[in-house]
Amino acid sequence: MDEFIPALSRIAASYGRSSHDSEDLLQEILLAVWQALPRFQGKSSLRTYVFRIAHNRGLRYVWQLKMRKATDVQTPKECVSSAQGPAEIVESSDKQQRLMHAIRKLPLSLKQVMTLALEGLGHDEISQILGISENNSAVRLHRARDLLRKQLGGRHE
Repeated sequence: MDEFIPALSRIAASYGRSSHDSEDLLQEILLAVWQALPRFQGKSSLRTYVFRIAHNRGLRYVWQLKMRKATDVQTPKECVSSAQGPAEIVESSDKQQRLMHAIRKLPLSLKQVMTLALEGLGHDEISQILGISENNSAVRLHRARDLLRKQLGGRHE
């Protein structure tokens, strides 16, 4: 599980509206994965199985918190390299916060695909996790990237 925790943390952060929400969701995801592991049959990769559970929990969490509004923006700390100097860390952190904020504004179907793509999954794995076709995955990712470019002012970061 240790290898999945950083990615699951980023997935939780993409669904949570605050750092507190993200932490709560991560705990729910980890519990759900732990409970589901005995039922894993190997019909997909373990990575795909775990990410599907994470996204299903994320959807459930969003529905439960639909009426709750929070403005705290947090990005996963793993994204900032410790080899950077203070100025680079501040600049990198600012870019990451703007990107996370923009991802959170995406419609849910686009947010899911973008989050998984940022974790390095291909369209075949994304389609398995979300239960959509590979073509649909590609279309959603293209739309998500277009919306992010517009939200971020056309900057390529």
